[in-house]
Amino acid sequence: MPNDSRNKSDDAEANEAREPDNESLQTLSGAVAVPEKEQPNGSKEQELDAPPDGGYGWVCVACVFLINGHTWGLNSSYGVFLAYYLANNTFPGASYLEYAFVGGLSISQALLISPLATFITRQYGTRTTLLFGVFFETLALIGASFANKIWHLFLSQGICFGWGMGFLFVGSVGIVPQWFTSKRSLANGIGTAGSGMFGMVYSLASDAMIERISLPWAFRILGILAFVVNCTCAILLKDRNNAIGASQMAFDHRLFRKMEFQLLSGWGIFSMFGYIVLLFSLPNYALSIGLTARQGSIIGALLNLGQGIGRPAVGIFSDAAGRINIATFLTFTCGLFCFVIWIFAKSFGVLIFFAIIVGTVAGTFWCTIAPVGAEVVGLKDLPSALSITWVILVIPTTFSEPIALELRQTKGDIYLHAQIFTGFMYVAAALCMWLLRAWKIGQLQEIAACENKSPESIGALQEVEPGEILDPGTKSTLIARMFAWKKV
Repeated sequence: MPNDSRNKSDDAEANEAREPDNESLQTLSGAVAVPEKEQPNGSKEQELDAPPDGGYGWVCVACVFLINGHTWGLNSSYGVFLAYYLANNTFPGASYLEYAFVGGLSISQALLISPLATFITRQYGTRTTLLFGVFFETLALIGASFANKIWHLFLSQGICFGWGMGFLFVGSVGIVPQWFTSKRSLANGIGTAGSGMFGMVYSLASDAMIERISLPWAFRILGILAFVVNCTCAILLKDRNNAIGASQMAFDHRLFRKMEFQLLSGWGIFSMFGYIVLLFSLPNYALSIGLTARQGSIIGALLNLGQGIGRPAVGIFSDAAGRINIATFLTFTCGLFCFVIWIFAKSFGVLIFFAIIVGTVAGTFWCTIAPVGAEVVGLKDLPSALSITWVILVIPTTFSEPIALELRQTKGDIYLHAQIFTGFMYVAAALCMWLLRAWKIGQLQEIAACENKSPESIGALQEVEPGEILDPGTKSTLIARMFAWKKV
C-alpha cells in the first residue's frame, strides 16, 4: 500500500509537469495561444500553434503582393485616366473637381467599407470576403467601360471599385503577419510592394491601351486581368484566425481607451494627410514648374517605383532594428525630404530624384501598420484594430488633397504652402510614433520587473501574460524612455 500511494503521487506530479501552465503561453514571439476548448473530462486545455515563420506563408505573401498590385496599384493609374478625361472632354459638362472626386471616392469607399468586410470575415470567412472584392472590382471596371455620363463614373470607377478594393484589402492585409515572427516586417514589406510595382506598370500600360485600343477596351482588359489574378489569389490565400484565436470584431470600442492605440491612430491620420498629397499632387507640381504632361506622368510612375523598391527594404530594416524604431525614423525622414528636397526641386532631374527617394519612405505606414499594430494590440485584436484604423483614415484620405489645392498660391512657388503642410504632417506622424515607442519600452520594463528579469532580456515581441499584474512604478520616466535605445 505505501508503494502504491507513492507511485500514484509520482504519476500525478508527472502529469502536472506535462501540462502547460498559463504563464508558459506566449503570443507573437513564437507561440500563440488559441481559445480554450472543453476536454471530455471537463478540464480545459490551451493549445499552442507557433507561426511557421515561412512555409506556406510565402505563398500568402505572393498572393498579397498580387492583390495589392491589382487593387491599390490599379487605383494609382487613375491619374492616366484623369488626364485623358480632361484632354478629350470625355464626359461633357463634368468639372476637374468632379473627376478628381472619382479618384478620392475610390480610396474613401475602400476604407469606409472595412467594418462590413471585417464582419463578413467573422461570419463567413476570409475567402468569402475576398470573393466579394473580386466581384465588385470586376463589375466596376467592366461597368466603367460602358459609362457615358459622369455619374456612371461615380458609381463604377468610384464607389464600386472602392468597395471591391476595400473587401480585397481588408480580407488580405492581416494574413501575412499571422504566418511570420522574426521575418514579419520583411514579408509584409514584400506584400505591400505590389501596389508600387503594379502602380508603375498599370500607369504606363493604361496610357498605351487607351491610345491604341480605346478607353472602353482598356477598362475591359483591366477588368479581366483583375478578375483572373484576384480570384486565383483568393483561392490560394489561407488565414490562421482559428489558430491564433483572432478577434474579428468590426468595431471594438475598448481599443479607444488605450493610449497606445490612440497614438497608432494619430500616426495613421497624419501620415495620410501627407501621403495623399504626395501621391496626387506630384504630377501636377511638375506642370507648375514648366514640365510637360508626359514628364509629369513619368514623375508619378517613378514615385510608385520608389514605393515598390522601398517597401521590402523597409521590412528588412524593421526586422533588424525594430519595427517601431524604423517606422518612426522613416516617417520623420519623409517629412525631412519634403522640406530639403521637394521645396527646391525646380528641374526634371531633381524631381526624378525626389520622386524615387521619397517613394521609398512615403508609404511607410502601409508596409508597417500590420506588424507594428500586432506589437501594439497583439495578433488577437489586430483585425479589429485595423478595421477601426481604416475607418479613421477616411477623413484624411478624403480631405488631404482638397486642403493642398486650397493652399496653392496664384503666383510664385504656388505649391510652397502645400509642400510645407506635407512635411509637417509627416513630422507630426513621427512624433506620435516616438511617443508610442516610449510606451512600448515602458511596457517591456514592466514585464521585466514582473518576471524578475532584466529589461535587456525582454524582447520587443513579448506580451503581457494572462494573469500578470504590471506595476507602472517599475518603468523609467517618459523622457528617459524617449531617448533610450532598444530594439522595439
